[in-house]
Amino acid sequence: MTAASEPAGPPGPAEPAGPPVRRPPARPERRAQILATAAELFAHRGFHGVSIDELGAAVGVSGPALYRYFPSKDAMLSEMLVGISERLLAEGTRRMAGTDGAVAALRALIGWHVEFALTEPALITVQERNLANLPAADRHRVRQLQRRYVETWVDVLLRALPDADEATARAAAHAVFGLINSTPHSALLDTAAMAALLERMAAAALTSPGALTALRS
Repeated sequence: MTAASEPAGPPGPAEPAGPPVRRPPARPERRAQILATAAELFAHRGFHGVSIDELGAAVGVSGPALYRYFPSKDAMLSEMLVGISERLLAEGTRRMAGTDGAVAALRALIGWHVEFALTEPALITVQERNLANLPAADRHRVRQLQRRYVETWVDVLLRALPDADEATARAAAHAVFGLINSTPHSALLDTAAMAALLERMAAAALTSPGALTALRS
């Protein structure tokens, strides 16, 4: 006869659940790479002309893998356009702080805007064409930042050119933005030569004798 098997004992206590598995945070440089690639695609094909799968393929991942970095394509556009406006304002303010006098501050602003437009033409194009595609709250945030940036220019212009009035200074700032922001279509020289040309043209348009007072004469 074989010995009877011993009865099984009561089940032991359940193993405690381990901590939830957490993915490592997305690397900032990888997010920046995705945004730069998306800007190029949005600039050439339009925001609605680019799918999430096409975005993923352009950066070497599947489309759904992008959701690790951004919750949606809309969120990607929002971060892109809010980031542009924050960057223009912050860097423009920083460069002015290192100048001596209003004319030098104005030239620093011109130089910064020219640099941005020539190094980030895709972002300039996306901003011009896709602001209306942002959710209302993000669109409002961009508009606020843009107004602050414009008023930075207006303040400097009024200090550099005491005979100018506020309305004319504001209109002149917008006109110079139009000149500089045309570079995605007009940059026909090498970067250094184009930057020098734009800086000369912008400075001449704003500071030539009577440039901002002729409308009132």
